[in-house]
Amino acid sequence: MYNTNDIHIPEKRNLAIFFIVLPTTWWLLWVASHSTFLYMFLAAWVYSLLHNTIFSLLHEAAHGVLSNNRLRNDFFGIVSAATFPTSFTMQKIAHLGHHERNRTDKELYDYYLPSESKTVRNIWMYGGNLFGLYWFMIPLSNLLILIAPTYFTSERFIHGPAKALGFEAFLEEIAQYSITRIWFECLLALGYQVALYYLLDLSWQGWLLCHWFFALHWSALQYVDHAWSPRDVINGAWNLKVLPISRLLALNYHYHLAHHRHPQVPWIYLPQYVNANEPQPTFWSIYSTLWGGVRPAPPMSSPAQFPFKSQE
Repeated sequence: MYNTNDIHIPEKRNLAIFFIVLPTTWWLLWVASHSTFLYMFLAAWVYSLLHNTIFSLLHEAAHGVLSNNRLRNDFFGIVSAATFPTSFTMQKIAHLGHHERNRTDKELYDYYLPSESKTVRNIWMYGGNLFGLYWFMIPLSNLLILIAPTYFTSERFIHGPAKALGFEAFLEEIAQYSITRIWFECLLALGYQVALYYLLDLSWQGWLLCHWFFALHWSALQYVDHAWSPRDVINGAWNLKVLPISRLLALNYHYHLAHHRHPQVPWIYLPQYVNANEPQPTFWSIYSTLWGGVRPAPPMSSPAQFPFKSQE
């Protein structure tokens, strides 16, 4: 068993990545806003990959392993969250809660329970994970927080619209915290996006295309690394096979089972915690099966299902 006190956080490397990738995403947004159709789409595609690198740094910050210094960790977490755009505090609460709810009835998107509508769950799957609406719900929730913060954390919203959209469990936890800090972080995120839009003279078409491509990538990845895995809070994830460049850009995010087993281990060490004797399906083998829709949920503690082609 590892001792987190003995693990070196690669802060200098993380910050170097941050300061290289962030300006590159600005340039890609500019290219998408001022170029012909072909270069617009190419810029959006590259943006979808590099913007996910910033998200991976946000993920490190949520676990407190972006920097050894708490203030620097949270500062870069807040800035990374603003680029997403979201609140760092809200993302941290939601993500750490995910580690507790993973594959339980409260967080299960590839299956549907006997009490649930298969049609509704398929809408969540197709709209949220496959068409990118999962990401779009986050900026929209930020706007709702800014406009009506008390409503966002109210029982009426949590057990009404949020439940219908599959976010009830997330908001139940968020509502237990002060909304004030979250509100200011959402304001910062909005300010960042508005400033970027005007300073770079972006077009709404370029901005939207870049973020839709990112939404398609990010929204799918959030569940491809869990779909059909064991119904186990810790072991309900996959170490996915992807191209080396994809793994590098995502900061080993595809080693998701290793991460769930060792959530305090920084990204550069995750390969050491991958068991080569366990299944490592490809990203695309699982992604393709999600288009087949949700399936009846097996009971908790059930082993992995293998409806995908590759079990390598």
